Amino acid sequence: MVGRVVNKRKGAQRPRTGTRSAPGGEARERRARSSWDPVASWYDGTVGIRGSPHHRKAAVPTVMRLAAPKSGELVVDVGCGQGVMAHHVSKAGARYLGVDASAAMIRFAKERRQGEGQFEVGDARDLVGTTSLQASSVNVALFVLSIQDMDPLSEVISSTARVLAPGGRVVIFMIHPAFRAPRGSGWGYDERRKLTYRRVERYLTPAAVPMKAYAEVSQAQRGATISFHRPLQAYVAALSAYGLVIDALEEIADPVAHADKAGSPEIPLFLALRARLLPVDP
Repeated sequence: MVGRVVNKRKGAQRPRTGTRSAPGGEARERRARSSWDPVASWYDGTVGIRGSPHHRKAAVPTVMRLAAPKSGELVVDVGCGQGVMAHHVSKAGARYLGVDASAAMIRFAKERRQGEGQFEVGDARDLVGTTSLQASSVNVALFVLSIQDMDPLSEVISSTARVLAPGGRVVIFMIHPAFRAPRGSGWGYDERRKLTYRRVERYLTPAAVPMKAYAEVSQAQRGATISFHRPLQAYVAALSAYGLVIDALEEIADPVAHADKAGSPEIPLFLALRARLLPVDP
């Protein structure tokens, strides 16, 4: 998750591709290498029960404001991890269902979030087929620092649109793809102008970027994570293709950057958007 800005990559996110094997040997191999289960204990200990500082200061308040869950509404948190959003959604009076491809993370969620919602192992590409969700049953779908761990995007958005009720909303909170391409961007400093700037080396080309293994995890358990970089236009196109219209978009600077850390309040770390499912004409 980047609320999960928790390793050297600002925005260390957990892979949440589906639990089932996908057709094609290459796709199966990539998904197998993406399993988060081997490092779930480390991640759970790092984020803790309240979430990371990025959760508390950026992700949670932004998502809750954009989602605005109402009493009795059903909210599905896709790629929920250990369920940081459960407390906030249930406190608002809505019904919470957390879904994650990692069985280990779901175990942690059930231990940590008793009485704050339900949790299920499921495939973001096929929510109806792998969870208890029914078509047109969900009022709000959340992707909180998770969608950049999921692939293919079109299948994830199609699956989400299928479970949304007419007028339902999707809230996506993610690392800003225009400024934070993994292994394709970084900070620079212009000594002459005394100016910190963001260097972007690639943006338009989608990429599946393997991330470094976590040092805290033993060699025997070490797992690889993959971040799926896509330009913003890919998200807009995918949402539009399945009848979802964006009605809010926000860009958020790093709320926990330290004075001695490279960065700039003018260059956002996160991007948040909300889209609504258009009713189908009779």
